[in-house]
Amino acid sequence: MAVRAVRGAIQLDLDDRDHLLAGTTELVKQVLEQNGFAVEDLISMLFTATPDLHSEFPALAARELGIVDVPLMCAQEIDVTGAMPRVVRLLAHVETLRAKNEIQHVYLGGAAALRRDIAQ
Repeated sequence: MAVRAVRGAIQLDLDDRDHLLAGTTELVKQVLEQNGFAVEDLISMLFTATPDLHSEFPALAARELGIVDVPLMCAQEIDVTGAMPRVVRLLAHVETLRAKNEIQHVYLGGAAALRRDIAQ
């Protein structure tokens, strides 16, 4: 087993609690599904949100998915002029047999423009 990091992001349409939780839920599910990870593989997850998102903590979506024994943390993304608005980012650390080049990073919606080189 190795420790690997997997990234993901989603751009939301608006800052609304239900919309933020639904988008973050989809992001977490896609990261797990596209990589064949189980909750037991997770070591930790860090979520960031751009400063224009403040309706809810993105980590709540992971908790509501049943990810309860994994350390989660939320932070605010750096407020860079001209940066893409309304983005939730995820960095998860996992235990896996996958090689680094087999990890699927997930960028959904408008966030695909952040990493065109690795977005699905």
